[in-house]
Amino acid sequence: MADHEPEHENFEVEEVDEEVEHRLDPEVVARRAHALSFVRQFGDPVLKSRATEITTFDDALRSQVTHMGALMHDALGVGLAAPQIGASQRLLVYQVGNEAPLIALINPEIEWSSKSDQDIGEEGCLSLQNVHVDVERPVHVRIRAKDEYGDDRVIEASGLEARVIQHEMDHLDGVLILDRCPRDQRKEAIKTLRAAEREAAERRAA
Repeated sequence: MADHEPEHENFEVEEVDEEVEHRLDPEVVARRAHALSFVRQFGDPVLKSRATEITTFDDALRSQVTHMGALMHDALGVGLAAPQIGASQRLLVYQVGNEAPLIALINPEIEWSSKSDQDIGEEGCLSLQNVHVDVERPVHVRIRAKDEYGDDRVIEASGLEARVIQHEMDHLDGVLILDRCPRDQRKEAIKTLRAAEREAAERRAA
């Protein structure tokens, strides 16, 4: 999904649909490419590691939140977790909707989820370019966390917002959408990622 034009239905959680990207303004595409250069990609060990709890709420942390929000915005994403930019911190940011505020969740925990009310949705990820897989998640969640000032924050979310939060919280535990999708989709996704790695290596060698 994304919080900018085009509308949400043309996007997946985190990652922009390839067909939509071709219709974007060249300047937007350039900003997105620059932002993605800061995002760790599949195969980076930080994406498979559990992030460390945050205990200090200072200006550096708030600057990190602002930085992550800007990267997410330029990448046309709706969510970003600190491990995706190489920081082992239990921090995520998200913004669902053009008019919605940027929300930071620090040390988030799922206090409650609708185990009996689940939905399968297609998700992409800024760290797994051009991969989209089906992931089943609870439709409703209640999250307890801290904000960037260290104050308590409770979020009750449903639908897309709940999915985005759960996707980003997975990153904090080293869990990727490939760990949650059907086996056949996982195999195809890994093929896509390996092919992209080979193409990138060939370009570097040329």
